[in-house]
Amino acid sequence: MRVRTTPTLCLSLILLLAAGGVRAQDSQPSEYQIKAAFLFNFAKFVEWPPEAFSEASSPFVIGILGENPFGGDLEQTIRGKTVSNRRFTIKEVGSLAETRNCHILFIGTSEQKRLSEIFEALRGASVLTVGEMERFTETGGMINFVREAQGTRIRFQINNETARKAGLKISSKLLSLAQHQTR
Repeated sequence: MRVRTTPTLCLSLILLLAAGGVRAQDSQPSEYQIKAAFLFNFAKFVEWPPEAFSEASSPFVIGILGENPFGGDLEQTIRGKTVSNRRFTIKEVGSLAETRNCHILFIGTSEQKRLSEIFEALRGASVLTVGEMERFTETGGMINFVREAQGTRIRFQINNETARKAGLKISSKLLSLAQHQTR
């Protein structure tokens, strides 16, 4: 599936292309290349409390709970990259207890029926939750990928209040790019 870009995606796409995330023969990045670039960029525009990292050199942990729709796109996007002098690690999460060890947690659509259980397990943890399902931000998620009306553009929604309760500070730049902000 190919996705048209919008001006709000330009920064992510430039970074993705600069990273070599898209082969030259590809005319447009795939849906999950775009979402992987967003996950990487979320780390740049969200501030975690110092206690979210065990050491100054601890990596950003991007966890994936449920089915992994990224294939190798997320690994390719973050390979060799750092944010705030922290490298990235991807972890496929197998239990709710492991979710608290992530900084960014992508919750796959296969976990939709367990959302309330997942959010309860994360209560009090500084974990940025990201999903791609209907009513994700309304039920306790922080960032939700959505398609615009005609289904070709990827945007995102933000529940800033939920993020604040988790001790996360989302930059005004990222908030301004959100399609709809839940307060």
